[in-house]
Amino acid sequence: MSDDGVARLRKICLALPEATEKETFGGPTFRVREKIFAMPRKGDGRPSVWMKAPAHAQEILIGADPSRFFAPPYVGPKGWIGMRLDDSPDWSEVEALVTRSYRLIAPKRLAARVPQPTSGEG
Repeated sequence: MSDDGVARLRKICLALPEATEKETFGGPTFRVREKIFAMPRKGDGRPSVWMKAPAHAQEILIGADPSRFFAPPYVGPKGWIGMRLDDSPDWSEVEALVTRSYRLIAPKRLAARVPQPTSGEG
């Protein structure tokens, strides 16, 4: 991922309540109370972000646009979604999906402080 892409993702993630960044697995991870909610990755050579998704969202997103969305290794079987960021991503959609992931991971009181995203799936 370009430095600009990571910087943009970092800005989105760290704007969320009590979000922190920690270097893990050879790259940055974004966490809330030590639980990961977003991970920028380049595992297949293409920049992407991996995020938690609600039940069935993975199938819906991949089915709707398999060129942008994929089931990431390791966490894909747990319902996480990967979103490729190498082809002019819609950053408002990235923000909505990252925010949704945060809301799924964060303790309920913190999650309640973040409005539901208005764009993106589900």
